Amino acid sequence: MTLFRALALGTAMLVAAANADAAVDTALVVPASPSVAVTGAATGTFANDRMHAMLRIEAENASAASAANDVNARMTRALAKAKAVAGVDAKSAGYSTWQQWEKGRPSKWKVVQSVSLTAQDFAALAALVSRLQDEDGLLVSNLSFSISPETRRKAEDALTREAIRAWQQRATTAADALGYAGWRAGRINIATGDIGPQPRVEMMRAQAAAPAGGGPPIAVEGGTTEITVTVSGDALLDTLRQR
Repeated sequence: MTLFRALALGTAMLVAAANADAAVDTALVVPASPSVAVTGAATGTFANDRMHAMLRIEAENASAASAANDVNARMTRALAKAKAVAGVDAKSAGYSTWQQWEKGRPSKWKVVQSVSLTAQDFAALAALVSRLQDEDGLLVSNLSFSISPETRRKAEDALTREAIRAWQQRATTAADALGYAGWRAGRINIATGDIGPQPRVEMMRAQAAAPAGGGPPIAVEGGTTEITVTVSGDALLDTLRQR
């Protein structure tokens, strides 16, 4: 009789342990509550408030040293003129030199150096670019526009709030459609992106004042940048409504 009771007790303990393991496994596999992936977004268009100009200086000479000296002298003058204009950030950029060969002609050395200019005063920078072209023979490699970090931060903050409201509204709609009375936020991700089409130079309208004795000014218009903030994440559904 004692042996029978011992066997029965052991069997009961094994069954209880197996049931406990099954409960743990089920808890790991089945989520505490169902969830739905939701995405919300907000987009705004903002005026570009920074202008960027990339100019280059080129020189050719049979002597590499002479070509380099020409470029260095003109770059020194260009940087001095740029730094004399209030609000303009000027710095030298790429520098390259190579030997050119043409059949039947003596070889030449070509030296190229670039200067990068940035400013929020479009008219002042456009006038400076025109002056550097007319007086020092600089060539424009590129003109572009962007949003300043301060403007971008304010824009993204406002759009983030709007995108979160859109996400919350979609979470509420999804929960209601699935028959749940409420929801709570799970893991959320916030991402930003922008598209800034640059206007072509010939289409720019706001003209800078022409430099004295120079050619026609460069006409500039900064255009706009479109910023989008996207909020995505899980809405954990709570309290299934009674039917």
